[in-house]
Amino acid sequence: MRGPKSTATIADTTKKTKTDAASSKNSGAPRRPPTAFFIFMEQFRKDNKENFPDNKSVSVAKECGATWKYMSDSEKAPYVAKAAKKKAEYEIAMKLYLNDEINESASTLKSSSSLNTHGDVEREAASS
Repeated sequence: MRGPKSTATIADTTKKTKTDAASSKNSGAPRRPPTAFFIFMEQFRKDNKENFPDNKSVSVAKECGATWKYMSDSEKAPYVAKAAKKKAEYEIAMKLYLNDEINESASTLKSSSSLNTHGDVEREAASS
């Protein structure tokens, strides 16, 4: 005989929806760069759509994956180079973004601390 069944409630098993996850991310942050495979897949889909407009996307995706799997490293090299370039650009953009975030939060802290100090001075003057 197996153990007792789970008595988890609906509230315990709720998951974040895509909109919840998207809203929690900062929309001003730079997007992560695509990998070499996704750069290849973009080109492969474009070429395939031009040559075979009636193909379904599932068959194209399977064919793309199989083609990538059997490509040699020298054939993948242009896509790997593009991915490395985009990753370097992303890292620079991310550093700039994080510096801006730090500067914004520091200026927010300074302005809120000066407001609190001013409020404390007023309270002290009113109490005396």
